[in-house]
Amino acid sequence: MDPFRQRGIDVTRRHFLRDCGIGLGKMALAGLLTDSLSGRALAAAGPTVHPLAPRQPHFAPRAKRVIHLFMAGAPSQLELFDNKPELAKLEGKPLPPSVIGGQRYAFIRPDAAVLGPRFRFGRHGQSGIELSEVLPHLSQVVDDLCVIRSVHTDQFNHAPAQIFFNTGFSQPGRPCIGSWALYGLGAETQNLPAFVVMSTGSGLSGGAALWSSGFLPTVHTGVRFRNQGPPMLNVDSPAGIDARLQRDTLDLVGALNRRRIETHGDPEISTRIASYEMAFQLQSSAPELMDLRRESRETLALYGCDPDKPSFARACLLARRMIERGVRFVNIYHEGWDAHSDVVGNVKGNAATTDRASAALVLDLKRRGLLDDTLVVWGGEFGRTPMVESNPALGRSQGRDHHPQAYTLWMAGGGIRRGFSYGATDDLGFHVVENPVHVHDIQATILHCLGLDHERLTYHHAGRDFRLTDVSGHVVKGILA
Repeated sequence: MDPFRQRGIDVTRRHFLRDCGIGLGKMALAGLLTDSLSGRALAAAGPTVHPLAPRQPHFAPRAKRVIHLFMAGAPSQLELFDNKPELAKLEGKPLPPSVIGGQRYAFIRPDAAVLGPRFRFGRHGQSGIELSEVLPHLSQVVDDLCVIRSVHTDQFNHAPAQIFFNTGFSQPGRPCIGSWALYGLGAETQNLPAFVVMSTGSGLSGGAALWSSGFLPTVHTGVRFRNQGPPMLNVDSPAGIDARLQRDTLDLVGALNRRRIETHGDPEISTRIASYEMAFQLQSSAPELMDLRRESRETLALYGCDPDKPSFARACLLARRMIERGVRFVNIYHEGWDAHSDVVGNVKGNAATTDRASAALVLDLKRRGLLDDTLVVWGGEFGRTPMVESNPALGRSQGRDHHPQAYTLWMAGGGIRRGFSYGATDDLGFHVVENPVHVHDIQATILHCLGLDHERLTYHHAGRDFRLTDVSGHVVKGILA
């Protein structure tokens, strides 16, 4: 038996390096504890430092918080935002080879016939921004939007593209945008998670990697709320456990964890302490947050929300309630936009589900004086082809394939220009021809609105400094207010 353990002494390699008196060992240990702003630095600073303590941004922010409405599956920009009358003239004919170049597609041939826009477009508001007829509610708030029609991405399949948009890399394992925001700014509330994830629709190709903290300490991971019932499982105390007993139990567990972090310096112990405390706080804060009957009838009608039924509208209204209570970053994933067949039915159905609530969120934030410092982002992982997808073997017809070269998203509030269109595609909606915006540029701009320089917000891992935008990305200054 180990003689040290017989005497009650827990000797580890860390103790050896600390106590042996050899300069090289101490130098190595010091090197492990020098990562700026990392979980290791927080642990070394002492057990009383909360891992999500508020931190100062790099410069004065325009946005304090973000609500990201991610339209998984990739909405068809040609049916929603990017009107292309020339496609109607070419319908049924193949695009010229000079337009397509060497582009290959997963489900259609390059010589597939053109499919013209399936809906009418009109100009709205003082800005005169064109929107599809299936977006009647969004057209009423169009003067508060910045519509970016020149977004492009490196990925053409759903899972890699969704992960790429959310984490800056096409494979799982990197921190997502919300995790980077928490890492850079910390939390404003101790009663709710600072980064909340909700999901509506039929499933996500990218899975939990979309809100993962990657190699950052797991305290920065998004907390997924359920669509109905208690927001998380096991929020209620077991029978026979009153608040006093639970508080005493958590205090004891916390004291033991703090002793452990003093000797081991592991940032995951800080995560454990914070998670236990958050769970206790949620027992009182979560029921109040989720009780939408506290909202007026007018507000529920504005969103089209039934407080007792899970829906995209309910998620949007909850997002507004969350940011009012100090939540830093809210992700709402709405799945189902993958229109390989029946693009008309797909767009109609999803627009009916999301248009009213998305517009209501913008209007509601504006009425409450929250839009100026809340950034709202709406969009998917890529766009849809100008050509039709029809495959009898797969039961598909009148659909559109994946199109990474050009698509549309919109942003509102939080330092973004209002009633503004940015970028353009060619007459066929195939290539970006004006003000191209890469996905890394969108990420850099979101961080910029939060007061964070995407080139300075780094985390040392596996021998090098990582950042959300990898080695590229530029702030899209043309859309800043």
